[in-house]
Amino acid sequence: MADESERAVQAAIEAELRLLDPAVRASPSLVLQLLDPDFTEIGASGRRWDAASILAVTSADSVAPESPVKVSEMSGDVLAPGLVHLTYFADNNGRRVWRSSLWRMTGTGWRLYFHQGTLAC
Repeated sequence: MADESERAVQAAIEAELRLLDPAVRASPSLVLQLLDPDFTEIGASGRRWDAASILAVTSADSVAPESPVKVSEMSGDVLAPGLVHLTYFADNNGRRVWRSSLWRMTGTGWRLYFHQGTLAC
């Protein structure tokens, strides 16, 4: 069971890192492959997002290739079969945010179901 949990957490981490990749963020179709149909986010700004609103602002400019988001302290736990919770610290050009994501397994793979960002002091 530990191996299965470790594989699930690793798959969620890899998917989360793909979402932060500037090439993925520049492609709405690639972003959609990683978002659950019921995706919601509460951003560090306090704004609530869904898949459509995320796609409206996701572009080649959302993560600059020359200064990608720096991720640290990423860890994950399996909350239930097919449900992984990730937490990590992200620094995007000095904007420092604690992030929390819930990834769930679907018929098409791991999809981001919920995400929240909280500005770090």
